[in-house]
Amino acid sequence: MPEFVHLHNHSDFSLQDGACRISDLVRATVDNKMRAVALTDHGVLFGAIEFYKEAKANGIKPIIGMEAYVTIEGDRFSRPAVPTVMTASGKKRAKHYNHLVLIAKNAQGFKNLGILSTLGFTEGYYFRPRIDIDIIKKYSEGLICLSACAAGVVAHPLVNNDYDRAKRIAIKYKEIFGDDFYLELQNHSMDVDEYIMQGVPKIAKEIDAKLIATNDCHYIKPNHAIPHNVLMKISESRGEVDYETLRYGTDQIYFKNSEEMALLFRDFPDAIENTLEVAEKCNLELKLGENFFPRFPIPEDAETDSLDSYLTQLSYEGLKNKVEKISDDLKLRLEYELSVIKQMGYSGYFLIVQDFIRAAKSKSIAVGPGRGSAAGSLVSYALDITNVNPLEYGLLFERFLNPDRVSMPDIDCDFADDGREEIIQYVREKYGAENVAQIITFNRLSSRQIINDVGRVLNLPIPEVREITKNIPSVFGKVLSINQAIKEVPELSFLKRPKDEQIKKLIEYSTVLENLNRNASVHAAGVVIAPGPIQEYSPLFKTNDNSIVTQYDMKDLEEVGLIKMDILGLRTLTIIQKSLKFIKEIYNVDIDIEKIPLDDPKTFELFGKGKTVGVFQFDKQHTQEYLKRLKPTSISELSAMNALNRPGPMQYIDEFIDRKYGRKQIRYIHPSLEPILKETYGIIVYQEQVIRIANEIVGYSLAKADLMRRAMGKKDEKFMIALEMEFIEEGVKNGLDRKIVEEIFNEIKKFKDYGFNKSHSVAYSILAFQTAYLKARYPVEFLAANMCANLTKQDEISPFLNECSKMHIQVLPPDVNESHVDFTIEDGAIRFGLAAIKNVGVSAVEDIVKARLEKPFTSIFDFCSRTDTRIVNKRALEGLILAGAFDRLHRHRSQLFHGVDVALNYGQKKQERDRIGQASIFDSPAINGDTNHEPKLPNVQTWSRPERLRKEREVLGFYISGHPLTDQDLYVRSFSNIFLGEVEHYDERDRAVTVCVVLLEITTRIYKETKTLAKIKIQDLTGESEGILFDEQYKLYQHLLKEYSTVILRGIAEKRGDSIQVRVNEVIPVDEAVKRLSSGVVIDIEIDNTSKSSLAKLKELLIKHKGGLPVFLNAIAKDGKSERFVLKNHLISMSNGILNELTKIFPAESILIISK
Repeated sequence: MPEFVHLHNHSDFSLQDGACRISDLVRATVDNKMRAVALTDHGVLFGAIEFYKEAKANGIKPIIGMEAYVTIEGDRFSRPAVPTVMTASGKKRAKHYNHLVLIAKNAQGFKNLGILSTLGFTEGYYFRPRIDIDIIKKYSEGLICLSACAAGVVAHPLVNNDYDRAKRIAIKYKEIFGDDFYLELQNHSMDVDEYIMQGVPKIAKEIDAKLIATNDCHYIKPNHAIPHNVLMKISESRGEVDYETLRYGTDQIYFKNSEEMALLFRDFPDAIENTLEVAEKCNLELKLGENFFPRFPIPEDAETDSLDSYLTQLSYEGLKNKVEKISDDLKLRLEYELSVIKQMGYSGYFLIVQDFIRAAKSKSIAVGPGRGSAAGSLVSYALDITNVNPLEYGLLFERFLNPDRVSMPDIDCDFADDGREEIIQYVREKYGAENVAQIITFNRLSSRQIINDVGRVLNLPIPEVREITKNIPSVFGKVLSINQAIKEVPELSFLKRPKDEQIKKLIEYSTVLENLNRNASVHAAGVVIAPGPIQEYSPLFKTNDNSIVTQYDMKDLEEVGLIKMDILGLRTLTIIQKSLKFIKEIYNVDIDIEKIPLDDPKTFELFGKGKTVGVFQFDKQHTQEYLKRLKPTSISELSAMNALNRPGPMQYIDEFIDRKYGRKQIRYIHPSLEPILKETYGIIVYQEQVIRIANEIVGYSLAKADLMRRAMGKKDEKFMIALEMEFIEEGVKNGLDRKIVEEIFNEIKKFKDYGFNKSHSVAYSILAFQTAYLKARYPVEFLAANMCANLTKQDEISPFLNECSKMHIQVLPPDVNESHVDFTIEDGAIRFGLAAIKNVGVSAVEDIVKARLEKPFTSIFDFCSRTDTRIVNKRALEGLILAGAFDRLHRHRSQLFHGVDVALNYGQKKQERDRIGQASIFDSPAINGDTNHEPKLPNVQTWSRPERLRKEREVLGFYISGHPLTDQDLYVRSFSNIFLGEVEHYDERDRAVTVCVVLLEITTRIYKETKTLAKIKIQDLTGESEGILFDEQYKLYQHLLKEYSTVILRGIAEKRGDSIQVRVNEVIPVDEAVKRLSSGVVIDIEIDNTSKSSLAKLKELLIKHKGGLPVFLNAIAKDGKSERFVLKNHLISMSNGILNELTKIFPAESILIISK
């Protein structure tokens, strides 16, 4: 077999173009017995480190390159209008760049590749990251240049019949690279190949350049052509997609073996041989695993110039401020931690982190009590990095920094989300902007995501696709792969041999594309600091929002030795800060949230009642139910609940609660486990407990015990057997009975996937307690702060409005004379913020507030004459009217709405007149409009209540002055057997439901060519959800599907994540529901308060409306006890009219219709 090396390959780091994982590329190289392989992604080095390691691990020489984008005309700074040209697939389109393959021969070449890729983004970005020939020449050292594909610098002119230009360009690159310039030959059976196969060899001969054979590999196997095409179609707009017509016009861009390539280029054997020559020239060795810490500047007034000594100094000073006395235990722990930190060379890291945390506090930016395993460090506590004393909660330093495991420390820091950017800017200024960057992250196509995407490209009905994706479970937060799900989920077993051809394609294509990179974005937390310019360590990338980030992700940055900081923005901290500000303004009370009593009974009472809407990490409804049963009384119990309240360990919450209250026995396998497991009632909840058990039972050091815990996470069965044997033998040596040790290990093994980081759980439970304390002690201020933090997120505000209602906290409507930008507090009530109204921006509200400082507005005309109508424009004014912000000035919203143009015109003319000053003799109402008298508003019909509420919701995202279902309370109580906002109570599948709702949005789409699927957004008084109607039901009830109408839906409900979806079988207008759904009526009567005349009127009504339905009286005594009995001789005929008459006799809330 002839030898050959693939030098032109795209992985999935050529985003939404390469359908080839790096591991697949290397595996294909091994399988085809090739000695080397290149990675040449489009304009980037995203995968360079992963590729290098993978290739080395498999005995393959890694050749790192990239297919650069090179300007066609002008330099990289130019932004030309470009001509339409012929592309590789034979189609015409505008072209802004050509391709050029650049390959690193050595370390200098790799460095230059990084510089060129960076410059493409930072200087040349125009549709693509472009570079130009001048910058290529400047950074050509150590690089090999290939002329690339049909879109390449040489082939592209040939394809467009410009041989002379192609030759001129080839000569330029030959002059730059000399014998390291190769003219690429590709043959993919495309029409344009004819130009290349004839023109390129001719140029090579004329300029004395070498030919090289490549295949423009975008996927591994020949049958991946269609899946690859589907991948590129995913980003296209919705609708009909032609996924079978190949965008590149060929199915030949797969990883061909050596024989295929030799046969393809049998007329150019030297082109095959030259691939080996290039491979021999490339001898890149990367130095990975070194650490490059930035220099922390020790203050001049410090007692030392040593990082280690300065860390010790700050640690002791800080600890003295935290505790009354540094006990022997504290000193011993502090010294131990400092010795480990110094030994591992991480003193500078701790100093950098404590420095920007101190900076945050000095700028009044809220900082969290801790996050992750750093809360287990006493040094972190002493330095104010965390606010959790690890000794108080039994937290382990080794879980954070293990002296037996060399790895970079990882301290995650939470800041108020509105201050995060300020902290990053502080870091930039301190260490140099060029030395600091945020970190890239890649979003991968999970099984659910790719099935949804491929289903859309294949134009499959959404319900059919969802029927598959809804059955793919997550295990410990990770979605199962397609093959795993098909193997393990019975509902998906039909996918092993699908009968439907389209479903077969769906699974086939999705499996090929699963787990590929979909796009790149900025990591939510990661910031990297280097001792010099970042681009010397990692090339840089520009995201869609123009952020400059590293091209290497977090794990690859660690490989190249850069220090990473996790600087996270946490909205909860902003909410706490805003709450404290409200409290100070209203009560003149300063609260240090870090010093509140963590045993406050009122706060634990709130937890015990499950009133935790808005409480950090405890606000879900199912969590509230658990809290009611647990009734926690300590941070320890909150921490355990927080750790258990996740998929997997959640199944042990009932056991945990029952053991607390003695309903189930607490059993310890061995007495030595009691001190370790006592706080969690004998259940292993935390990773730290596993470490302590191994330390106690086997005698491992805490460091070694942590290594054992980490090792247990591996899926290697043989390794697990060996680990178990060692554990048991060591336990027996330690004097324990073999059976007991085996039982202990089995218990650990059972919890190895469930165990949670106690340090993190304790820190976040303290943060949760802080929010609960504020809610328990200052509910108005806390809920107002929550709504301020979600000002522009209308869906997020709604739950807090509901909570205000439950807590009898009044929410005042928006008002142009009273409201501000944010939600504010007025005499114990919350005033709606104007910036929460759609189309009313912050600048508009600021102008309104400024304008009313002198005096309140008296009318819409006065308002328009005193505000800047360029800022408070027509859309803003309409939004204010629809939201009711003018209601106190004029109740007639429809009249105001239709008078907007009149009001704006009046205001503009009055402002112009006031600006000019005294009117001239030519001024007259006929010419300029009379601004001395306010005009009349148009005479229009008042909106009905439903219409007014509908328009209100359009600009607020919810109802504030009422709800359409409030008037339908009797029907809601009588006919709804499910509430959309209480999904946590819903555990059944395919349950028959009836629910009274408002239809908010109706959308339809065509499936199976002629059938219609309708999706309806529905809302009841508790929340929102989705309903679907298939073709048959849609045709039956289409006439009833009107936006903002109130109807009763009957159908089948199923839980979908955090919501309920209703598959609608029947739509019933509310006014028909009584006749169609009633099977009787129940009337509550208070024995001591119901008059004889009321009962007489009831009897008269029953005689008047005889029918066939029973009437029940529920007689309620003074002590609350009740007895229900049927009026045997009085059957009734139910109708809306009869109900109206009943509500004149008895309160509406005392009447209930019995539903069929």
